[in-house]
Amino acid sequence: MSKTAESATAESAPAAVAPAFTCGLDATLKIISGKWKPLILYFLLRGPTRYGELKRAVRDVSDKVLIQQLKELEGDGVLRRNDYREVPPRVDYTLTPLGRSLAQALEPLCTWGTQNMAVMQQIFAERDGWGRGKSA
Repeated sequence: MSKTAESATAESAPAAVAPAFTCGLDATLKIISGKWKPLILYFLLRGPTRYGELKRAVRDVSDKVLIQQLKELEGDGVLRRNDYREVPPRVDYTLTPLGRSLAQALEPLCTWGTQNMAVMQQIFAERDGWGRGKSA
């Protein structure tokens, strides 16, 4: 390709633009969006965790979804996948400093959930009964 064609292509290609956030919460939610990501971050606060341990800790998640969300969190710079290149294979996951600060920011939500668990169970039981209690 000629230099003229290359510069024309470069000029016509749109520049990569970082997403605009409406507020700090919006930025945070872009990282932790996904049903399992907050739990993954929470369990990684304990330290390096192997895949099997993480799978047992984050109950009910499928392998496909767990792997996908781990890759997304790694791509977002909040966790690191450590491959020890051994036989048999040994891989674990650790939080980066950014990921550690994010996981620590989620801890108050865990505390709130623990303190209000009984009330939330009652609310969800009542809400689940709404659909069953109505006659057609």
